[in-house]
Amino acid sequence: MRPIDFQGALKQHIDLDLAIGESPVWDAGRNLLWFVDILAPCIYALDPETNGLTSYPMPCAVGSIGLASGGRLVAALRTGVHLFDPVSRTLEFLVHPEPDMDMNRLNDGKVGPDGCFWVGSMHDSLPREPTGSLYRVTSTGECTRVVKGLKVSNGLAWSPDGNTLYHADSRGAYVQAYDFDPESGHLSGERRLATFTESDGLPDGAAMDVDGNYWVAGVTAGRITKFAPDGRIADTFALPMSAPTMPCFGGGDLKTLFITSLRTDRPGRYEMGTLISVEMDVAGTPTGVFG
Repeated sequence: MRPIDFQGALKQHIDLDLAIGESPVWDAGRNLLWFVDILAPCIYALDPETNGLTSYPMPCAVGSIGLASGGRLVAALRTGVHLFDPVSRTLEFLVHPEPDMDMNRLNDGKVGPDGCFWVGSMHDSLPREPTGSLYRVTSTGECTRVVKGLKVSNGLAWSPDGNTLYHADSRGAYVQAYDFDPESGHLSGERRLATFTESDGLPDGAAMDVDGNYWVAGVTAGRITKFAPDGRIADTFALPMSAPTMPCFGGGDLKTLFITSLRTDRPGRYEMGTLISVEMDVAGTPTGVFG
């Protein structure tokens, strides 16, 4: 494992303490980075050029967000999937994948090549039980359970051609790859990409680069692991944070890697959850739009 070569380009963008910073999403149309603090609960919009930060408090835990048509966001709240309008600051309920499962909450979510919001759930107490699932939500609110028996659904990303879906169970602890049909959203050919220990870094949120490499945050080990499409570890990067939660490529050339983290005292000292960025030599894939 080697430290990312920051070359003086490392930036810490915020000075507030995130409880669980998550779900960074690059918005090329507005040149903003959206992200959440799950427990605040709040959605944030960051202008990376000025470090200007706008806060949008939520009524309950917000696990993830994605871009939606009409300048809106799609948001996974404890109360279900909603459309959020940052201008009017209003939420429009779309669907709740698990209305009768109070032991769960919605977690990692991302818009896929099919224009749908793929969102997973997790068991929200310890020890984690396999009550979570992965769902496909259409813009009309149709919801289909695609994978079940998960403890903490996480790590969503698609290959640049849209033909492979990557998905993790953080407490499984593994990453799976599937053949993906970008038209129908159908999954097939399930296979294990990698398994993890706590010292490896349990797999949290993930991102994809234009070369087809899968970048996953190791939340228990202060690192990001980059996997080649064949499952080989292409690189491992040590980070200046103990508990990174998700990477995201953004910026005008999609070569800025933004990384969120959560609050922790794991190393024996208090560490605030934060948001950093670093310039990379590879670009990420563009952000999908819901609907």
